[in-house]
Formats: sequence, C-alpha cells, structure tokens
Amino acid sequence: MTLPPLTFTNARVLTPDGLGAAPLCVVKGQIAPAPGRAGREIDLSGFLILPGIVDPHGDGFEHHMAPRRGAATDMGQGLQAVEAELAANGITTAMLAQFWSWEGGMRSPDFARALVAALRDHDARADLRVQLRLEIGLHEEFDAVLDFVAANRIGHVVFNDHLPHRQLAAGKRVPRLEGQALKSGRSPAAHQALLQALHDGMGTARARLPALCAGMQSQGVILGSHDDATAAARETWRGLGARIAEFPTTREAADAARDAGDPIVMGAPNVVRGGSHDKRLPARELLDAGACTALASDYHYPAPLGAARRLVAEGWPLERAWPLVSETPARLLGLTDRGVLSPGKRADLVVLDPGLSRVQMTMAGGAVTYLAGPILSRVLA
Repeated sequence: MTLPPLTFTNARVLTPDGLGAAPLCVVKGQIAPAPGRAGREIDLSGFLILPGIVDPHGDGFEHHMAPRRGAATDMGQGLQAVEAELAANGITTAMLAQFWSWEGGMRSPDFARALVAALRDHDARADLRVQLRLEIGLHEEFDAVLDFVAANRIGHVVFNDHLPHRQLAAGKRVPRLEGQALKSGRSPAAHQALLQALHDGMGTARARLPALCAGMQSQGVILGSHDDATAAARETWRGLGARIAEFPTTREAADAARDAGDPIVMGAPNVVRGGSHDKRLPARELLDAGACTALASDYHYPAPLGAARRLVAEGWPLERAWPLVSETPARLLGLTDRGVLSPGKRADLVVLDPGLSRVQMTMAGGAVTYLAGPILSRVLA
C-alpha cells in the first residue's frame, strides 16, 4: 500500500546534484519538494537512498512462469513471484522481454497473448511492462503483431533473428533440433521444415519490415534491434527507426551505434561475470569507453545491483555507476517520471547499505514492495 507522507532523514541520498544528506520527502507516491518535511520522520542514518532500478530488458520472469519445462504455473501466481524477486533486488520498473517467436512454448505468440492478458488482470506493485521481442522471420504474422501491439499499448518492440542461417543455407540439420522441437510441440522433422521455410522467406520478411516499423512508430512504439554484429546491420536498423542497440556482439557494431548517437544496452550479468558468458563483446569494454548507455538484467534479476556494486568496488563513483541502472534506462524508454530522485518524480527508490551489498527497502510509486534487515526496526517503530 502507499504510505502516509514520510520524510527520510540522515541518509545519503543520490539526487541529480549528486550524493547529499538532505531529507527526502515522499507524499502521495511522489518525491515532494524540500524543505517541507511531511508526516512521519524515519531516521535512515547509515543507509543510502538511490533511485529505483529500471530494467530495460529481462527474461528472468520465465523461470517463475514455468519452473520446469512444460510445468507452467498459474500466471497470476507466477507474476507475484516475479514481483517478489524484482523487489528484493531493488527493481521498480521491469520490461518483461517476451518473445513472439517460432521457438514455441513460453516464447510463442500464444504465450505472449496470455502474458499480456495476465498482466492486465494483475494488481502489480512494481511497474511491469512488456517488451515484445519479434522474430523477423515470422513475416506472415506482421499484421497480427501490429494489431497486438496497438490493442495492448505495447510501448517497446525489439527485433530478433535467431534462425541458424548458416546451417539452413547449407541444407543441414539445425543445432539442438530435438530439444527445440520438444519445446515447440512439433516433431523434429516439422520443426526443421518450418525453420527452413522461414530462412527461405527472409527476403520477403526484410521487404515487409519498413511498413511494420512505420506502423509501430506511428503508435509511438520505441524500437530496437538485438545482437547486431556489424556496422551495416546497425545502420539498417537505424534507418528503420530501431535506434536502441541491445547487446551488440562486436565492437564494430557498438562503435557504429555510439558514433550515430544510438543508445546501447548491455547485459548486467556480463559486468558481474567480468565478460560475456558466450565469449562475445565484454560490456566493461564499452563502459570504460563511455559507449554503454544502460545495463539490463538480461536473464538474472540480481545483476543490475551486482553490476553497480562491482563498478563502485573497482573505483567508479556511485554517481556514475548507478544511473546506468536507473536514470539512463528510464530515459531511453521514454519514462520521464522516474529514474532520478527529484521533486515531482515517482517515489521509486531503493534503500541500501553503504557497500551496496543488500537491499533493505524498495518503494515503487510510494508503495513499499520490499522491507527486510536492520531497517525494519526503524520503519516499523
């Protein structure tokens, strides 16, 4: 629930002016202007108050929706579990990266429809939104996708191409065929045939993309591309209006995005691990070059906090590290009402110990979504 007016005192608070010790007031779900201390005061000396984490891309929710393959849970219960994990990791806005793909299962169009319907009926505490990840080979479904995006006010669409083109161009069996077929509910032969047909139709798909992108942009949808490998690929997507470069796989593609002023999103797990788990472009390389705009949880919701913690431990000022998981992802998603702690913004915040080791409290829109640890005695006193 949203709390009565509160004033947090004696904490170190990260505002657009940097770290300071001014009281932070929360009134009716928003940051209230100083100096008007409001309602009850809570002494948070020894703690940090930082803007809530804005996650621009994460598919960790899949683990809660189906803990084991084929063992899908009740969607409402799954979303409750997702929210609990988000809150425990300081995430107040989450883009659920939902596929519209030939892969089937939880990445199928039917599951995308079901997820959006479940979110519509879910009384969310955090701000949960859908980022639709469209496999571009599915060109016969472009009209259905455009209608789906419009009907459900999807605000962010990213284009993917995960077809194994090299094998398909050679007429070879695709990798991991049996596992993919099982997930999709098809026989191995039917799955191979589908992927071959999609590969053969890529010329048509690419010819239809400009109209699809234009239709989405007319609805105000923010577009991006995923796994760009070349400067030419980034240039093509930019020309289609897909300005956000998610997880470019080479320095060439990343440099092309940076030089054109395109936002670059990299995976926070890449930072935590010290490199990509599949030997692709290290996020730290782009961060050190000032080329990475924002960090996303990717597949692990604790990662944005973990990445900020690692950067600070390695000498980055908190004022430089934290915006990568709060202010800049909010900005690239067009969410101008959050990402910073300043008057009039949503009261999305996270309270942490000085070492960023563990979340003590998370608030989303002025509502407490997580509360644990030493802070309990102060808040509940």
